[in-house]
Amino acid sequence: MSPGNAASPAAVILLAAGAGTRMKSEKPKILHEIGGISMVGHALAAARGLEPKVLAAVVRHERDRVAAHISALDPQAVIVDQDEVPGTGRAVEVALEALDAAGERAGTGPVNGTVVVTYGDVPLLTTGLLHELVAEHDAAGNAVTVLTAVLDDAAGYGRIVRSDDGSVRGIVEHKDASEEQRAIREVNSGIYAFDAAVLRDALKQVTTDNAQGEKYLTDVLALANDGGGRVATVSTSDRWQVEGANDRVQLAALGAEHNRRVLEAAMRAGVTIVDPATTWVDSTVTFGTDVTILPGTQLHGATQVAAGAVVGPDTTLTSVVVGEGASVVRTHGSDAVIGPNASVGPFAYLRPGTVLGAKGKIGTFVETKNANIGNGSKVPHLSYVGDATIGEESNIGAASVFVNYDGVKKHHTTVGSHVRMGSDNMYVAPVTVGDGAYSGAGTVIRKDVPAGALAINVAPQRNIEGWVIQHRAGTAAAAAAQAAAGPAAEPAETSLPIPTTEESDHS
Repeated sequence: MSPGNAASPAAVILLAAGAGTRMKSEKPKILHEIGGISMVGHALAAARGLEPKVLAAVVRHERDRVAAHISALDPQAVIVDQDEVPGTGRAVEVALEALDAAGERAGTGPVNGTVVVTYGDVPLLTTGLLHELVAEHDAAGNAVTVLTAVLDDAAGYGRIVRSDDGSVRGIVEHKDASEEQRAIREVNSGIYAFDAAVLRDALKQVTTDNAQGEKYLTDVLALANDGGGRVATVSTSDRWQVEGANDRVQLAALGAEHNRRVLEAAMRAGVTIVDPATTWVDSTVTFGTDVTILPGTQLHGATQVAAGAVVGPDTTLTSVVVGEGASVVRTHGSDAVIGPNASVGPFAYLRPGTVLGAKGKIGTFVETKNANIGNGSKVPHLSYVGDATIGEESNIGAASVFVNYDGVKKHHTTVGSHVRMGSDNMYVAPVTVGDGAYSGAGTVIRKDVPAGALAINVAPQRNIEGWVIQHRAGTAAAAAAQAAAGPAAEPAETSLPIPTTEESDHS
């Protein structure tokens, strides 16, 4: 039977009760993320892919927080509380008891068939490997089938102990193993397929008589053997699929391997990633074909990059939609939409609610927020556009600010289509600029500008001749002015005040 044709198991029990003290975090271990998804989120997805009749998650540490997270990811998951008895064996036992009781209430009876046990901290485990485990278990009629791996360094793992004929006799935990047993390199992943009846009966016989005083799930294997059941293994050469994260060093290693796999899959699907070593992409990101990702780029959340777009270098996008053929350079953005063939950056900051139309431009040192910028419109340089709507084919001059906050409330600015606004404009919201309007440089727009009008409020310029020679005598500026004016130049007589240093710095 091929893995793809494996029958759905009767149940999956996912163990998520551990404290994870070595993570040294206020956050429960299994809620730490790699690739934009919590470890338990990855584990749930792999388990749910088996399409089990029922999926149970056993919780204890930070019970409410963990249970809420699991329920949010998988509302159909049955939450089961582990009691005071420690150990994986007891965790599986309480889950099986809860599922049996639910079956009795529903009139379907206790769980019957294959039960898969997996963990909340094995984020790289795939549904495919679980299918392989279930397929072998069902085809061979095993009592227990254990997923194993052969490691160069097996320290900390339970060892697979075999009989002389190669059959599995049992599993011994590292801390309980002899020196001879610790030399064994085939290790227990902790992931199993059990016959439900064998599991139920064996768990009743498991004790806490061991170095840790715990009820070990691994003891079920020896009991199954003693009862005449067949215990077999499915071994994987991909050790990463059975690796857990007990501390942040292991978490980082798993994160790096997950990222490598995501990038490899993207490249094989037609994405050019110039430097995988400096590119990080969440598993939730999607790409079109012929996308180019330049070095130093991080793509997170629900980011979508359409065909032919170029992102980077040095760009971080979180849940940003990038249209076909768009260019995004040295930009930080979140919850924004960039239209087809639009350009953003360098050094742009797209805050939530930004929508840039097709062939639009958000340029150098521009910040946007709740801004809808129409097709072909441009905000090229050194500007802030917040709480604004800009029509099509308009141009916002350099160093412009949409003054959206009056100290109490945010207000909206509307700029029409085919508008040409001067540099250093202030738009004091709420205000509307009509279609086809213009404005002069330095204009403060405090009232609506009609369509086709020119808005200006520039005071006449006044030049005070000789002011520098009179008031800045002895400076390089005064010497230059004197040389330009000639030796006959007289200092101007003026009663204008001399600017303070602070005023000069802000002139």
